[in-house]
Amino acid sequence: MPRVALVSIGVGGIAALAVAVAVYAYQQHRAPSAAEQWAMLDRYCEGCHNDAERAGELALDRLDPSRMHADAAVWEKVIRKLRGGLMPPPGEPRPGAERLEVFVGFLEDSLDTAARAAPNPGVPALRRLNRTEYANAVRDLIELPVDVEALLPGDDSVGGFDNIGSALSISPTLLQAYVSASATLSRLAVGDPSASPTLTTYRAPRDWQSGNHIDGQPLGTRGGYQVRHVFPLDAEYEIRISARSEDDVDLSLDGKRVALLPSKGRNARVAPLVVTAGAHTLGVALIRRHDTEGVDDLFAVHAESSGIASFTVNGPLHATGTGDTPSRRRIFSCFPAGPAEETPCATEILEGLATHAYRRPVAADDPALATLMDFYAAGRAEGSFDAGIQRALARLLVDPEFIFRIEDEPAGLPAGSVYRVSDVDLASRLSFFLWSSIPDDALLAAAAAGELRKPAVLEREVQRMLADPKAEALVTSFAVQWLQLRMVDAVSPENPKFDGNLRTALRKETELFFSSVLSEDRSVTDLLDADYTFVDERLARHYGLPNIRGSRFRRVELPPSSPRRGLLGQGSLLTLTSAPNRTSPVKRGQWVLNNLLGSPAPQPPANVETNLEETAPAGEATTMRERLQQHQANPSCAMCHSLIDPLGFALENFDSIGGWRDTEAGQPVNAHGTFIDGSELDGVAGLRGLLLERRVQFVQALTEKLLTYALGRTLEPYDMPVVRSIVRTAAKDDYRFSALVQGIVASEPMQFRMKLADEQPQQARVD
Repeated sequence: MPRVALVSIGVGGIAALAVAVAVYAYQQHRAPSAAEQWAMLDRYCEGCHNDAERAGELALDRLDPSRMHADAAVWEKVIRKLRGGLMPPPGEPRPGAERLEVFVGFLEDSLDTAARAAPNPGVPALRRLNRTEYANAVRDLIELPVDVEALLPGDDSVGGFDNIGSALSISPTLLQAYVSASATLSRLAVGDPSASPTLTTYRAPRDWQSGNHIDGQPLGTRGGYQVRHVFPLDAEYEIRISARSEDDVDLSLDGKRVALLPSKGRNARVAPLVVTAGAHTLGVALIRRHDTEGVDDLFAVHAESSGIASFTVNGPLHATGTGDTPSRRRIFSCFPAGPAEETPCATEILEGLATHAYRRPVAADDPALATLMDFYAAGRAEGSFDAGIQRALARLLVDPEFIFRIEDEPAGLPAGSVYRVSDVDLASRLSFFLWSSIPDDALLAAAAAGELRKPAVLEREVQRMLADPKAEALVTSFAVQWLQLRMVDAVSPENPKFDGNLRTALRKETELFFSSVLSEDRSVTDLLDADYTFVDERLARHYGLPNIRGSRFRRVELPPSSPRRGLLGQGSLLTLTSAPNRTSPVKRGQWVLNNLLGSPAPQPPANVETNLEETAPAGEATTMRERLQQHQANPSCAMCHSLIDPLGFALENFDSIGGWRDTEAGQPVNAHGTFIDGSELDGVAGLRGLLLERRVQFVQALTEKLLTYALGRTLEPYDMPVVRSIVRTAAKDDYRFSALVQGIVASEPMQFRMKLADEQPQQARVD
């Protein structure tokens, strides 16, 4: 037997290694024949899953084993159930773990072999940029930060992600929003001297408390918040502040105090400030009048009940010029010295912008450039050279080539044939996968030179892009959606210990945690059992971690016994999987199944009572476990709950906002459960151990989500061989995050780099 490196096995690793050794020994002793493999179905499965019984609407005896690829959807479902330990059900005969592992491997190998012989990369729908991608593309194209929520409506999600092509249609209303956004953004970027004053209001975060100093605010202040505001011109701007406080109010610009409002300065107006054009950081905070916080209870109450409700920026007033902004420096690669130079200079500017915006080389004779030059000429005729560029830029930002990810298809291909996408289209696929934005100069250059398809160049570019700060989009776009962190902003726990500061801290902890796995290129299994996390004082106090002061987040080490190790111990996920007034083992169990094990539970039968509050006897204090056990008395509920509830019960020591507790309703918390495959779970440590034993299943579940996000479409059964190939390859590199990404980009069959020829050319869909 090959040597096995016993390095960093961790909790649960010994059990997983034991199974692997047993499987290896079993296979070396005598590999079962195909007939013996199929006999497993007859012995353990077909007694229920036959044409007569049709348990789960599945009849395995009607399937042809010699044509597994024809029924790939059914067999992939079988594999998922067996891998998850969900079948055979409790009480039925079950093969040994090593024999089951060999059989599942046989099914997977059969499907994978068929997939290699007939690769199917799928036909993704034409993809519109979602609003996050649009904002990032504008940022990288013209160096302009975008408040996209104020410009465009939200996008629909499919499979948990809002970048899925089938959901990104465009309605006449949305098209008008893009037109309006492009006009606004082009004026901000170029600087419109005729801009009229506008009011922009910024409100305090929801449920925000102002008792402590906020990281980034001036020393000696408490509470408040900061925003990034784009000032359109060099001009005067008026600030109006609405405060609920007896303390003075500090107004800062880029970290420096520019005004101090006296106490009781509610609804105050700051004298007009002279501000240069471009993006600046505005901050408002309360001056700390006492040093007795935490000692003087009266002061603490006062501090928590006061704050800055909102502030408004009014301007520009008395503008003096367009200013020297990053946007103007990015846009104006030249300035004409006279009328004769205007058209050549405009051509140079718009050719460069179009190349980046349309993600392809744009030459001087390109019809797309001619369109932009027509808009430039119209704007120039009505005003200045800058006005012409502004008009052309507005047209570019609403062009279908910018808003949609249109890919060229070679001419003459028969429908259904498989082809490799061009290097230029591959560059866009890479940049939107890793950056949620457009390609940069280096990536476009490699694509234009025909170098990107070379494996060494492609691998190098992926590593470069992962090291770029823009790869943080994998946190803010992918991880936030995979882990459903956006829901944290909407929860409303009925717990007096919960406030807006804790809400913000909970989400930030998980984002920083995932970001560390990405930036340090750690094994993704560290997401289950990392020996560190990130906290500020507010979150540390919630977790009971000592000696943490201030609102600055810092990395803290966790001992092996800490319940906070990995995602399972993070309050963001524990809060969003709770009800407003109690924990929810069902929600938590389903979350683990869906996101960490990739084995979604069946939907509950119609008309099943789900209000657990009504199952409690009147006037009797009961635990959540007792109420669920009463609920399971319904036979139609018992099967699903035997799968879901043990996973949720293991997390019952965490209350509805993720705080630790030892008792509930006056009774000791019972966090023990037995998983459907017989595994004993004793609290969060037991659940963590189960997930580590099933680390391959966890990595596969994560890979499915990452591939869905990368392709911009939901996965089909024909994609599962690719998922397994990525996981097997990444195992050689300890499942490092970069190994999963490289596996997706270089996967065989090449889902990421290939495409099926469509019957009709791509076109925008307007509802």
